[in-house]
Amino acid sequence: MDRVDLRVSTGRRLVTDLTDEVTAFCRGRGDGLVHVFVPHATAGVALIETGSGTESDLAEALARLLPRQDIYRHRHGSTGHGGDHVMPAFVSPSLSIPVDAGVPALGTWQSIVLVDPNVDNAVRQVRLTFLLG
Repeated sequence: MDRVDLRVSTGRRLVTDLTDEVTAFCRGRGDGLVHVFVPHATAGVALIETGSGTESDLAEALARLLPRQDIYRHRHGSTGHGGDHVMPAFVSPSLSIPVDAGVPALGTWQSIVLVDPNVDNAVRQVRLTFLLG
């Protein structure tokens, strides 16, 4: 199994597109599965359409579901940070994607994105592993 760890600067962005990095990692590897994993308690990965307003829609949905208020038992960091720790229950910290001839088999409008609501930590690790089919 091949592996690479990416260092991703998210800044204050909720959504960071990882599609190009994942595609480059898969190039030349043949058929198999690529696994994308974020080893953080406050981040996840998802398949969404980017550039069409989905990023804002996701931000608004998460704000409704997990408001940035001082209402959580888990309290440290910025106000509402407890919700960041709940978010991975809704946006999984991992994805597995089929790879055909070294190319992730994504749908026409699918992009692989890191979802990171935690404004207290602007740098994330993303682990990519490839399992040959």
